Amino acid sequence: MHIAEFFEQIQNGFLQTSWLERLAVLFGIVQVLLSRKNKISNYFFGIIGICLTISVLYDAKLYAEILLHAYYLIMSIYGLWYWKFRNHSQQQIRITHCNKQDWSIVVGIVVGGYFMLFVFLTYFTDSDVPIMDAFVSSTAWAGMWLLAKRKIENWMLLNISNFVAIPLLFHKELYLFACLTIFLFVVAISGYIKWKKIMSTQF
Repeated sequence: MHIAEFFEQIQNGFLQTSWLERLAVLFGIVQVLLSRKNKISNYFFGIIGICLTISVLYDAKLYAEILLHAYYLIMSIYGLWYWKFRNHSQQQIRITHCNKQDWSIVVGIVVGGYFMLFVFLTYFTDSDVPIMDAFVSSTAWAGMWLLAKRKIENWMLLNISNFVAIPLLFHKELYLFACLTIFLFVVAISGYIKWKKIMSTQF
């Protein structure tokens, strides 16, 4: 495929997207920008964006991705609760590094999630990309858990997921979501840098 044809496909794919999909992407962009700034309001935009995305995925019959976003929704609600109600001083939750226990949980989420999703996609769906799909989802699960816990390594896990998700989304011809994921990849890098600076000012 020539480069011109590739970009033409992207353009056509964008023009064919519904207003619901565009709105979901917009809320996703706002959410990640607010998350980069360590703002609690990121969860409100994230929850709305996830609900819109689930609706789009349901219409497209992408049930495995719905399962992933359902997890995103649960972790977003948990993150909002953890930040709002576990934080009695009403100040921002401190950003910290993962400890050994955190890494053990991350490994458990990635490995356990991968095999669970791989089996589900292989034996209970007609997925043609169970390996990549399961890997993207399991690493994203771990990243979202770390984000909810305000661990700086969340950006690393999310970008591992994004790195594999980008070609996967192009393969599935979900060009708008693929472009969003490229944007998220770049923002995650700057998010890590931003959180690193925030950590240096914490006492």
